[in-house]
Amino acid sequence: MAWKLIPLLLLLAWTASTSSARDRTDLLNVCMDAKHHKAKPGPEDKLHDQCSPWKKNACCSVNTSRELHKDTSLLYNFNWDHCGKMEPACKRHFIQDTCLYECSPNLGPWIQQVDQSWRKERFLDVPLCKEDCESWWEACRTSYTCKSNWHKGWDWTSGSNKCPAEATCRTFESYFPTPAALCEELWSHSYKVSNYSRGSGRCIQMWFNPAQGNPNEEVARFYALAVTAGAMSHGMGPLLLSLALMPQLWLLG
Repeated sequence: MAWKLIPLLLLLAWTASTSSARDRTDLLNVCMDAKHHKAKPGPEDKLHDQCSPWKKNACCSVNTSRELHKDTSLLYNFNWDHCGKMEPACKRHFIQDTCLYECSPNLGPWIQQVDQSWRKERFLDVPLCKEDCESWWEACRTSYTCKSNWHKGWDWTSGSNKCPAEATCRTFESYFPTPAALCEELWSHSYKVSNYSRGSGRCIQMWFNPAQGNPNEEVARFYALAVTAGAMSHGMGPLLLSLALMPQLWLLG
């Protein structure tokens, strides 16, 4: 009898509706699969200088935190001073950006798989608090660069990044006329400028006071719940289809 297939259909539908959510159980407290990240986050009591806010739970090692503070770090051989000396206030924001990238265990909802020689994962469209983006742009607008996308297009023949032959050194403001242009275009949309403010629980803070806890933990929980709920909603399709077929199965029986 066809009606005997109904329990099987319901089981298959339930499996489809829950598998997506189960695949996303690692959205919280995770490290990216990338060049210098630890396999799992954990305490690092001696994280260096600007990376120290993550010392209670970090994806970066002490050595990584020290190295990324250098002008030309051995982590990626990337030279901030490719168009002359970068202003110290500007450089502080780039160091903080790198600390967030290397150390944060709270970027799981935005991690995407990539096929790149130096990493298997990246984050995409992280909702960066608007004040953090605005202060980054203000600090860097008078420093100089020669490119609007720093992920690609450099001359690496010397071993570190140099401006390509056709590029011209101009102010950041020339290449990035708005804060959003800087934060979103610089690293191929790793960030998306949020309309939310610091402390809202809805945007990732690049800067925070560790004595008051890590605010990005709450942000990650909020977006992880949204991602999981969306996956489960999408997975209900097979269940609804199965239920719709039940009357026809009864008739066939």
